[in-house]
Amino acid sequence: MKLSEIKNKLSQLDKIYFQLPNGEIVPHHFHVTEVGKITKNFIDCGGTVRNEEVANFQLWNANDYDHQLHPEKLLSIIELSEKVLEIGDLEIEVEYQGDTIGKFGLDFNGTHFLLTTKQTDCLAKDKCGIPDEKPKVKLADLNAEACCAPGGNCC
Repeated sequence: MKLSEIKNKLSQLDKIYFQLPNGEIVPHHFHVTEVGKITKNFIDCGGTVRNEEVANFQLWNANDYDHQLHPEKLLSIIELSEKVLEIGDLEIEVEYQGDTIGKFGLDFNGTHFLLTTKQTDCLAKDKCGIPDEKPKVKLADLNAEACCAPGGNCC
């Protein structure tokens, strides 16, 4: 989800709910402690220089059970961050504390913002020799003696 999309959704809501991938709702007294822009400059395993930017929200639970962040307040925080930090219409990444800090994507189901799982991936599969699809091999077609010998390419 991009910043423009969450701003549109927030303008139509009375309350904000975030739902974790396991279906659990983030406690209603959460705070958004950060809205920012993260710039990542890196070289992938194939030697290609890459640059990524995301808008980042950090959700935090406090012992402040009497308050709930309202949509108009989050919208004003986002708009101030866009102006001051010169954030464009970037994809949103959400940080939330579980056993460790988790990074999530963001989606919306009509009532709740959904924290979606993110996966690592090799960005240079063509240079690493990793096939797009795992080859399918019938075990019956393998010559176990040749395969499992040193240099047999079974591992």
